[in-house]
Amino acid sequence: MKIGRYVILIIIVILLFIVFGERGLIDNYAMHKKLQEIQTTNDTIRKENVELQRYVELLRDDLSTIEMVARYELGFVKKGEVVYRFLR
Repeated sequence: MKIGRYVILIIIVILLFIVFGERGLIDNYAMHKKLQEIQTTNDTIRKENVELQRYVELLRDDLSTIEMVARYELGFVKKGEVVYRFLR
C-alpha cells in the first residue's frame, strides 16, 4: 500500500512541475501569446517600412512629390507666386 501512495505522490509532483514549473504548460501558453504579439508588431513595422520605402523612392525620383514636400512641409513658393497670409 505504501508503494502505491508514493507512486501517486510522485505522479502528482511531476504533474505539478509539468503544469506550473519553469517552461511548464502555463509558461508555454504565456510565451505563445507573447510570440503572437511580437509577430503582430513585426508585421505592422514591416508594412510601415514598405510605405516609408515607397515614400523615399518618390522623394528621390518624382518631381511632383518633391514639390509637394517643398511647398507644404517647408513652406517654399514658386518664383512669381503671391502669398496671402490672413491674421486671426
